[in-house]
Amino acid sequence: MRLFSARLIVSLILGITLVSLGFSYYQVVAEKHRLRSELERRAEVLGESLADNVERSWEVGSDRELQRLVQRFSNREHLAGVAVYDKQQKLVAITPGLTKALASPPQPIPQAIASDQNQSAFVRLGTQQIHILALPLHRKDVVVGGLAVVHDSSYIRAQVLQVWRETFFRVLAQVFLIVLITLLIVRWSIAGPIAQAAQWMRALRMGRISSRQKMPDLDMFRPLAREVATMAQSLSQARNAAESEARLREAGESLWTADRLAVQVQIRLQGARLFVVSNREPYIHQRRGRSVEVNVPPSGLVTALEPVLNACDGTWIAHGSGDADAETVDAHDRLRVPPDDPRYTLRRVWLNKEEEQGYYYGFANEGLWPLCHIAHTRPIFRADDWQHYQEVNQKFTAAVLEEIEDIPSPVILVQDYHFALMPRMIKEKRPDARVAVFWHIPWPNPEAFGICPWQRQLVDGLLGADLIGFHVQSHCNNFLQTVDRVVESRVDWEHFSVLRQDHRTIVHPFPISVDLTEDEPGGDDLDSSYMERAALLRSLGVEATFMGVGVDRVDYTKGILERFLAIERFFEKYPSYQGKFTFVQIGAPSRTHIKRYHDLLAEVEVEADRINWRFQAGKWKPIVYLQRQHSHEEIAAYYRAADLCLVTSLHDGMNLVAKEYLAARRDDRGVLILSQFTGAARELRDALLVNPYDIDQTAEAIRVALEMEPEDKQLRIQRMRRTIKENNIYRWAGNLITALCEIRLDAVEDQERVRASAHIA
Repeated sequence: MRLFSARLIVSLILGITLVSLGFSYYQVVAEKHRLRSELERRAEVLGESLADNVERSWEVGSDRELQRLVQRFSNREHLAGVAVYDKQQKLVAITPGLTKALASPPQPIPQAIASDQNQSAFVRLGTQQIHILALPLHRKDVVVGGLAVVHDSSYIRAQVLQVWRETFFRVLAQVFLIVLITLLIVRWSIAGPIAQAAQWMRALRMGRISSRQKMPDLDMFRPLAREVATMAQSLSQARNAAESEARLREAGESLWTADRLAVQVQIRLQGARLFVVSNREPYIHQRRGRSVEVNVPPSGLVTALEPVLNACDGTWIAHGSGDADAETVDAHDRLRVPPDDPRYTLRRVWLNKEEEQGYYYGFANEGLWPLCHIAHTRPIFRADDWQHYQEVNQKFTAAVLEEIEDIPSPVILVQDYHFALMPRMIKEKRPDARVAVFWHIPWPNPEAFGICPWQRQLVDGLLGADLIGFHVQSHCNNFLQTVDRVVESRVDWEHFSVLRQDHRTIVHPFPISVDLTEDEPGGDDLDSSYMERAALLRSLGVEATFMGVGVDRVDYTKGILERFLAIERFFEKYPSYQGKFTFVQIGAPSRTHIKRYHDLLAEVEVEADRINWRFQAGKWKPIVYLQRQHSHEEIAAYYRAADLCLVTSLHDGMNLVAKEYLAARRDDRGVLILSQFTGAARELRDALLVNPYDIDQTAEAIRVALEMEPEDKQLRIQRMRRTIKENNIYRWAGNLITALCEIRLDAVEDQERVRASAHIA
């Protein structure tokens, strides 16, 4: 800092001095020009007046009168004297004291006589600076001689030197004041915050504070502040990971973390590049006024796959859905992400309105979604939608093939039901690629899937993959049964694989999860939960003792209407809870372009209003329905404060809300009521499992949850949190990629080895 201050002081002194000298030089030149102009003007006025008198005296031929006239005009300010010359440039009359200096006519005299015009010049006579104005003298309009008016101009130099002296002292004062003020500004605005930031980073490095603690204000250095904050977060994450690993080694446990996943992927890929394909992109650029904001959509997929892509400099290929997405990519539709620490590439694929409507809203979400979910909503299949689905799969496949063109043995993870045709398309062009597809939604039984007019094409497209993953084993079984019925192939039920057209596809369950790598029992005390609950209810304008929560997209598969009916039945059976228990339903509008979803929004709101109208009293009401998108932080607050969480899906591949609720309950309190028709119910056996169609059973589960003993709650939630911790999102990704990389592409696979890798510890 001292070296910085010294350099700054020297730079300021030199800079200010040079600038001041430049302005001073201009000022001196201007002053010198002004004084000379003023002297020339005075000389000209005096010369014109004197010339008339000299011409009259000369006309009468009186040399004595001429000499007396010359002497009379010698007593003027800065006037050295005058001299009169005839046409032959001989001296006629002169002021005493100038005889020796002007014995010979100065240069302006002959010029004035010859040109019949006034001539002016600044000249040096010995050591004296003078100004000479020469005027022609006339007699009857004929030039007969010349008049020289001589002024002493040395005073101009004296005044110029005075200006330089004043400038020097002014510059000195300015340098002192500006340096002083600058040093104070540096001290208060730069050095102070930097010193605070250094102290903050030192404390962070030594583990005295958390990276969550706010960094000192560095508004003047925002790019630096962002980098420092990112570095601090990375440092904190590295320390936490090291501490977690140390604790796990001490306890003999093996926990999957983002760092372990990155190492595992690097080992398994052996230098190969990883490519992820999904409909939803991990970063969306949206315009807000004149600025562009970057948003991360709520997705467990981003949490799971970003560490993998970071570790291998991979590529994520997705639909560019943001209104500012096209402004942020390069000429090849690529950009590096994450924005604060670019580690991998996002490749965007563009869809027009017709493609998006037909492929996404039409075939994928009006056809496949209700087909695969047993929720008694009729799937709609249109030939135009199927055509768009094929075209979009081809467009995404073309983007994938372009990205892997020069990549040997690429590894490709295709995500979900939007791209069922892609695995076969990729394999036909690049048989050396390892392709896995993970189907995030349920797979129905063969009879239900047979409703789809294009079931054979969909199954054949999926069987182009080397590995197909589902959440649970029952979905794998349904898929293999569908394959056995729909296409010509050989199904190996012992090893859960399919051989079709000399290509083998492994089918295994990979239950997805959430990020729960830190287990801190007692992290939230009972009082803080009560206070947070009271604050939330107060913000909602409700007075209640107990609170339940439900978090869903407004989707007919989530059982929201059945949930509301169960709450109504609960208040009918147990009226003592009226005025005490309030249920908060967070409902994020989804796919509102589709009529069934648009109608469902109104149905849910009407049902909530009906139940509230029936039971509401004073400042209490049974249901608070929040119909908007909520951030992770907002939802987490409700998770922490709720006495129970209701998950009543009619059919769900996994349902991460159940796991997110448990991950948020570090206080080991709260009760999870979970539909038996979710994939999560296979893992979370300590939840209160219900049939969401059985309204009385769900109502009874609400009572049991509210009246459960604290010790029972704690024991149940601890066991479920342990399950999630051991089978977190990083383990899901690690198992999936490991199983894919273990598959041999050039021979019949060692089925036992692949199966074992799919269930590694």
